[in-house]
Amino acid sequence: MSRIGKKPIPLPAGVKFQISGSSVSVNGPKGTLTWTAPPTITVAHDTPGNRIHVTRTSDAKHSLALHGLSRALIANMVRGVSTGYEKRLLIYGTGYGCKLAGKSLQLNVGFSGRAKVKGGAQFEVPVPAGLTVEVEVPAARGENEPAKFVVKGADKQLLGQFCAEVRKLRPPEPYKGKGIRYENEYVRRKQGKAFASGSGG
Repeated sequence: MSRIGKKPIPLPAGVKFQISGSSVSVNGPKGTLTWTAPPTITVAHDTPGNRIHVTRTSDAKHSLALHGLSRALIANMVRGVSTGYEKRLLIYGTGYGCKLAGKSLQLNVGFSGRAKVKGGAQFEVPVPAGLTVEVEVPAARGENEPAKFVVKGADKQLLGQFCAEVRKLRPPEPYKGKGIRYENEYVRRKQGKAFASGSGG
């Protein structure tokens, strides 16, 4: 028995839920999301209680795994269209920074020899439809005042994938911590080489 899968999903006020065959659609203030349920998973809407129930048609191991996963995915969709998701990223490094140019995020992250894109940035990352990016601090100052931007959207998977791709452009290095990281992310630091000065013989 899947303890997660058997839990009903309550629908907040303002969220509409529709089922068409195996296709599930959730609509709310933050947008609309759709998902197709696997063949062994059944999704039903309890109209009087305004809740969603997820069940499985088989007790096979694969179906047991899909039961909890399907319930979690639908719960994420409901939360996404009602309140949304957001991730804040920090850019550490003197001279590093970010800015918006239309529907793209432009980044300067220390690659001095890299050919620059239009606008003078080193990277230009298109922002996918359904996500929004807000730059809070455009330029980093020193090693303790990072540039900051926040990514918001209803689709948790899309938001996570976009943030991971941006972070991958310049992951934080372990010596000075320069690079792109998530807010509150722990970066394991290493001590640099120590050069001892000795007297010549």
